[in-house]
Amino acid sequence: MGRSYIVEDDVEGYLSKLCSTQAGTVTGLLIGQCSIQKDFIVMTARTPQKEESADDGQLVDKEWVSEHARQVSRMLPGGLSVLGVFIISDSDAKDTLTTLRQLVFAVENLISSEQLWSPADDDVTDRITLHVNPKTRKTVCRTFDVKDPKSVAKPADWKYQSRVCSNWATVLCWLNVDLLVPIPENITSTKNVDKCLMEGLKSWTHQIESGVFLIDGKILPEDSELKGGQKKNTRQTYTAQLLVSPSMQKSSDVVQRCGGSLSVKGVIHSRAFLHSNKPKAKLAERLLKMDVVSTVATRVQMLLEEMLTSDEESRRDKKQTEQLCLPRRVFCPVKATGPLCVCDYQFSDEGLTEITDRLKEMLDIDAAEDDLDTTQEMTAELLQSEATTEASVETVEAPEPRRDSYI
Repeated sequence: MGRSYIVEDDVEGYLSKLCSTQAGTVTGLLIGQCSIQKDFIVMTARTPQKEESADDGQLVDKEWVSEHARQVSRMLPGGLSVLGVFIISDSDAKDTLTTLRQLVFAVENLISSEQLWSPADDDVTDRITLHVNPKTRKTVCRTFDVKDPKSVAKPADWKYQSRVCSNWATVLCWLNVDLLVPIPENITSTKNVDKCLMEGLKSWTHQIESGVFLIDGKILPEDSELKGGQKKNTRQTYTAQLLVSPSMQKSSDVVQRCGGSLSVKGVIHSRAFLHSNKPKAKLAERLLKMDVVSTVATRVQMLLEEMLTSDEESRRDKKQTEQLCLPRRVFCPVKATGPLCVCDYQFSDEGLTEITDRLKEMLDIDAAEDDLDTTQEMTAELLQSEATTEASVETVEAPEPRRDSYI
């Protein structure tokens, strides 16, 4: 028997609308949460149209769909992820199977290339593909094991259900980040800095993974249920603390001259969602830690991408000690009711209009500025650097929160 997918009924309306209004082939992403027993699909997002449309409207651009998935993955808090792809096409479901297989593998490969955390033994590796006929509205659902290159399609059960977005527990955390990455003397380009920083983030990720997870100041057994928390209507919210020990230098570490260092400092807000009436401590810990790593890595990658687009000659004229602000995290609800939300990142020179525009482009969400939650993190402020001009230092400041943090 194949996997079972419980789907928010709003997804049916969204796909039906695309069938009625979009001409030609339409592709998009399926977003939700995996579990060992069954998976939950809470929203879908069509692939944005390219400015230069292909001559043949039936062609599917694998790289374009994958890049869309990478951008969307950055906008999903802990517990939500891209679970697969859909295609709306007049072609027979069998004729689109090869295309869907290529898409789901390409999407997973690109998203996983940015993930820094270690996979768990019980991770679900099946990803879903959905074919929708725009005339008959018939859906054909199949899954592939994306960790098996020889995987074949397996049938899956696709069931619409109301209030799928309502029954979720939320785990919140504020964490102080103080990350220092040494930069070798021979670093000459931003791309090389990117590589060094990713290595530093991997080391920091191991610290987060081994950190102590507390709920209400207590360590809970892995198989225990989360209890207490703040209950608002049917929503269950828990505030967690994450105790992280500094990395210990090993005797085998090599001492070498450095041309400088890159520092990431500040306090970030993290959250994770669990679909269960009885959420387990082990799952809550893993999803929250994954979100901590993901949100820090995403902001650093976004900043470096901005730097890569700048002209190298103009950068040579800048002083060696440079301070840059990481973007702050802004949240937007998926629905008016229910705790689920997505997020985006706001640079200091951006307004909320840019956020709502990106939510529309990437996730096809019609959000007003009043819908955005900008209270969890404050806009970053540059601190006076203590670095000397003898070393090339890149200081990246993360946003400060409006409340106490834990480390």
